[in-house]
Amino acid sequence: MQLDPVLVESAVVFGVVICVHSAVWSPLSWCCIALAIQAFYVQHKWDRLIRTGAAVFQFRPSANSGVLPASMVLPLLGLALRGHCIAVGNVYMERFAVGVTVIGMMLALFLSLIALGITRPVPTNTCVIAGIASSAILYTVKQTLTVSEVIEVLEVLLIFVYLSLILLYLLPRCFTPGEALLILGGISFIINQLIKRSLASSGNANADPLQYFLPVAVLGLVLLGIFFAVLFVFMESETWSASLFFHTMTAVLGLGLLVPWLSLLTQHHPITWLMHFIFETNTRLWLIGFWAALLLLAVAVVMHQNSHRSAGSKKHQASTTVRKYFHLLTVLTFAPGLALDRPLLHLAAVGCLSVFLFLEFVRCFRIRPLGAPLRRLLTLFLDERDSGPLILTHIYLLLGVALPVWLTPASCTPNGGLGGAGGLVPYAGVLAVGVGDTVASVFGSTVGEIRWPGTKKTFEGTATSIFAQIIAVVVFLIADSSINLNASYSWVVGSITMVAMLEAYTSQIDNLLLPLYLYILLLL
Repeated sequence: MQLDPVLVESAVVFGVVICVHSAVWSPLSWCCIALAIQAFYVQHKWDRLIRTGAAVFQFRPSANSGVLPASMVLPLLGLALRGHCIAVGNVYMERFAVGVTVIGMMLALFLSLIALGITRPVPTNTCVIAGIASSAILYTVKQTLTVSEVIEVLEVLLIFVYLSLILLYLLPRCFTPGEALLILGGISFIINQLIKRSLASSGNANADPLQYFLPVAVLGLVLLGIFFAVLFVFMESETWSASLFFHTMTAVLGLGLLVPWLSLLTQHHPITWLMHFIFETNTRLWLIGFWAALLLLAVAVVMHQNSHRSAGSKKHQASTTVRKYFHLLTVLTFAPGLALDRPLLHLAAVGCLSVFLFLEFVRCFRIRPLGAPLRRLLTLFLDERDSGPLILTHIYLLLGVALPVWLTPASCTPNGGLGGAGGLVPYAGVLAVGVGDTVASVFGSTVGEIRWPGTKKTFEGTATSIFAQIIAVVVFLIADSSINLNASYSWVVGSITMVAMLEAYTSQIDNLLLPLYLYILLLL
């Protein structure tokens, strides 16, 4: 009897939930257990809807729905953050973390409601389980949140609904239901926070301007993408006039809306602040120069691989080993930044995400002069997960290593840094994706022979992945003096092992999912 990979994936997720519950032990952690149980049952309904073509939207093929692992990310993340905020006495961030947990639960329950509403015949047993879990969660939330926090949850839900209706229609086959929940839920939360902070006051001179660049960039890119996706339904996008209009409107949006918005939020002119920030230390100039050299190397790899394709078969595709070159370049980019200057890395990752998404819009819409060349160059690196109009794997890679950097709570971090395994929290993306996933893929595809039951992944790939991440932890300990694991070595190894097992059995975008789960475990 063949083992179902979804069951093993679910078992790993339940293991993480139990770990968080054991560390936190609160009414909300009990709610996470209830949420996981109902998400497990609802996940099978979503899987059936996708197989039969009865889902409302077109989701990514060749993957299960991924509802359970995606549903648990935000609630578990909020619980883990809340513990650190309580430890340092930051009441505001403690309430913020509670809001993250509840918003994650409500988004997951909404996705479950959709599945149960469109499944025919009505799944009575699953409805009963979901009803009991939802009632317990709603009762606990009622006792936990204030009126203003309830309103904030409803605002995020409203943004999520409209954003899902628009983007899932415009981007068919780009996401699984779980990936849509994770990505669109995160975007909805960011947009709501940006609007909330913009309306709260005209700016806070004492606030760190760095924290505003990511939400403003995300909102600007979402507006840009939706506007032109709708516009190019009614007009041809490949003409020079359409391309000129695209570049003009991008400049208007950036200079006419986003820059003034940043000025309002930060009480500084963004360009002036950026110049002062970059030239503040020589280390930042050296890092930027090093990153520029890595960028040129990445471009050279793309051009070299495309020269092979043009000389040979048109069906030539880059091998797994070649694609993992970019994972290695990502490690070389992020590891020095984490050790030497995390604020600069934070800002550089925001800029890189903005450039990646802008170039993807240019490629997708065939905007001149770069649209056609980008389409030809990037086609070589497609895999089975890029089945929709957008190529997202390289963006997921960037998000995977950058999210732990962006999510690390500076206001909930003691002056000496997070102790124990928490010191490795910013490195979660580098470990899980840059080192672990790369080694697992390369060794698994070249020397792997013993396959995990029910999957194409190999035991050798997983074992070498765990070993490589342990070596990387030792290197980070030597290079970064702020990391002090104390007696938490066994917890670090256990966390790495659980995430490696998740990598072996999940069919979701591992570049996005694995760093978040490792981040949660290390944060405990």
